[in-house]
Amino acid sequence: MLLQQTLERLRELRLSGMATALQEQQGLPDAQSLAFEDRLALLVEREASFRENRRLTRLLRHARFRLPACVEDLIFDASRGLDRSAVLRLAACDWIRRSQVVLITGATGTGKTFLACALGQAACRHGHSTRYFRLPRLLQELAVARADGSWPKLLDRLQKTELLLIDDYGLAALTEPERRDLLEVLEDRHARRATLVTGQLPLEHWHEIVGDATFGDAILDRLVHHAHRIQLKGGSMRRRKASQDTPDDSAQA
Repeated sequence: MLLQQTLERLRELRLSGMATALQEQQGLPDAQSLAFEDRLALLVEREASFRENRRLTRLLRHARFRLPACVEDLIFDASRGLDRSAVLRLAACDWIRRSQVVLITGATGTGKTFLACALGQAACRHGHSTRYFRLPRLLQELAVARADGSWPKLLDRLQKTELLLIDDYGLAALTEPERRDLLEVLEDRHARRATLVTGQLPLEHWHEIVGDATFGDAILDRLVHHAHRIQLKGGSMRRRKASQDTPDDSAQA
């Protein structure tokens, strides 16, 4: 009876991990022989692990990554321009704590989005709030927010997010309202929060996408200088995977 009351009180106190561990200990004969301090330490460790896992789940859900990518699944190949040591340094997330920028460029299919999402997941593992957007969708949400009056709240949420991933920069030239909105987002984050941007075009052509020299200078000034740069090379990873997944004629026979 006392055990049940203890379990209920632990759950009332939102110590669900500890409550579950206590229940499990009751069915383990070896646990009964442990000293009180050792059993208590196991309960506390289980609660800490439970909270960490719950926070990671919440961060991943909020991030809304386009792909379920992780650093462990990356294919490191010098011909791709993907250096293992450089990526692992980024995965340690010191650049996020320093509010820096990562720029990933490469042709369609070279793995920009996968790499971005993998670094985003690493950020979540380190406890950093993260949000993924394709640039067209981000600009669309900003336009809607301007129209319905929620623009300041959206800007505030974006500014508070520790890592903002902006995918597919450069698919189309920016309109006048779009370049203003993008500059506002980047200005709020400059030297305050970390930002990762991917684009198909080489960096020397990013200025053209903005469509205005003054705004182009302002936007790229907040992105390019002192940024960590990764330029992916080689053929399409999608095609490579498709060829690997397709059985040859002898296998089909």
